[in-house]
Amino acid sequence: MIDDVSDIASFYNSDPEREHRRLEEHQLEYELTWRYLDQYLPAQGSILEVGAGTGRYTLELAKRGYTVTAVDLSTALIEACRQRVANEGLERRVRFVVADARNLGEVTGSGFDAVLLMGPLYHLIEAADRTAALQEAFNRLREGGILFSAFLSRFGVMSDLLKGRPSWIEAQEEVRSVLERGKRPDDFPRGGFRGYLTQISEIVPLHEALGFETLAVAAVEPLIAADDESYNKLQGKQRQLWLDLLYEISTERSILGASRHLLYIGRKK
Repeated sequence: MIDDVSDIASFYNSDPEREHRRLEEHQLEYELTWRYLDQYLPAQGSILEVGAGTGRYTLELAKRGYTVTAVDLSTALIEACRQRVANEGLERRVRFVVADARNLGEVTGSGFDAVLLMGPLYHLIEAADRTAALQEAFNRLREGGILFSAFLSRFGVMSDLLKGRPSWIEAQEEVRSVLERGKRPDDFPRGGFRGYLTQISEIVPLHEALGFETLAVAAVEPLIAADDESYNKLQGKQRQLWLDLLYEISTERSILGASRHLLYIGRKK
């Protein structure tokens, strides 16, 4: 392993509910991701969820009858996930592992029907580490198994920065480094949210070099930029129709990079 990610574990350990709140705020990301899970997951089977967080996806997967191995780097996140699963009486369907996505030696078994890698890749700064995490996922899948992997878009996150941290633009050294390299300057102090921001052109080659067959690359926040509120307040028929439309256009290549989060779906050949 190249990069020491203990600061990232500490970031999540410091506030394990932060990620749960994030998905509650970014409702389109969650609902559109479920459209793709519904489309590509087998009707039943075993799922390895690497980067399970507090269990927002874990719970729903277990409720739908899947057996889930929930993995996270953060002990606090895994404990929060374990508690939520216990509260729902789903302990028999979920097992929990604290592990690094780049080394899943603590995960027993292989031949999973699907792997969800929805979080770790955008915290792995070095290209070799992202490859290592994907290789681990590939090795754990059965032949024909499905991978879902998530990325942060290099240009899509600019909408959040403009809205929530407009002063960021004054840190020109960081701005130029992010635009050119997808990450902060190497000598910047660690702490807070540290990640890698990808370009669309990187995603398919990264997976196919390891033997995945690409099924889709989708924007899970198409068109809304940082305007979560306008989607969140929709109800009933309007919400359903907007979700249908945004799902329909979510793979339109001309808008992919404008989404903060991107989702890759591939099959192990």
